[in-house]
Amino acid sequence: MNKAIFLDRDGVLFDNSEHYYIWKSDQLKIVDGTVENLKMLIQKGFQLFIISNQGGISRGLYSKNDIEKLHEELIQTFRKNDIEITEIAFCPHHPEIEKCLCRKPDSLMIEKLMAKYKISKTDSYLIGDSKSDMDAAEKIGIQGIKIIPNQNMFPYLSFLNK
Repeated sequence: MNKAIFLDRDGVLFDNSEHYYIWKSDQLKIVDGTVENLKMLIQKGFQLFIISNQGGISRGLYSKNDIEKLHEELIQTFRKNDIEITEIAFCPHHPEIEKCLCRKPDSLMIEKLMAKYKISKTDSYLIGDSKSDMDAAEKIGIQGIKIIPNQNMFPYLSFLNK
């Protein structure tokens, strides 16, 4: 079984203090320390996954294609820094418009990734900045690590010393 880190996108990897919905390149500001922290996680043997609610798609604010284009840009940016993101999963639904099982706090996005990549629950973590992130981690049975939004996650990575 493989071990993984599931990372919420906005507020954890991207600074969302100026934009609630991030879907364009010019809105993309990576949180300080992210590159160094992700390299450290990879060195400890973790696969990296990004999981994100993208309700703006359902609301018609931007398209699925817009998000996929932004995610491809993000993957290329990380690759240039020797960081491999195994996969990015996102939920396009908004709870005021339709119900689904993939949107955090539900756990279907994570469950699918865990099955596809044979991920160990006991050796994996979800790093997020909201209660819905922590609820999703609890539902799937992995440890959730709640960080302060838009701040370097390094102080929260003490589990690496185990």
